[in-house]
Amino acid sequence: MKIKPIGERVLIKPIKQEEVTKGGIYIPESAQKDRKEGVVVAVGKYEDGKDLPLEEGDRIIYGGFQSDEIDIDGKEHMFIDFKDVLAIVED
Repeated sequence: MKIKPIGERVLIKPIKQEEVTKGGIYIPESAQKDRKEGVVVAVGKYEDGKDLPLEEGDRIIYGGFQSDEIDIDGKEHMFIDFKDVLAIVED
């Protein structure tokens, strides 16, 4: 299924944190940091029709409290507003 966000929205696939440390210790959900990181799946456009400065496959850090979750092919995805994108993670 191909989805194209409308307006200044970004469709992302959230990156789940590891639940076990490198040493093999299980980290309960209540003790995990809520790091908001995801991979861009699709990008909308500015109101004037210009492209947003993100590309499919970019790894991002995002903030904000509002997001709309959607299940695509059995995997969790989220729509977030472009203004909530804080940074692109570069390796």
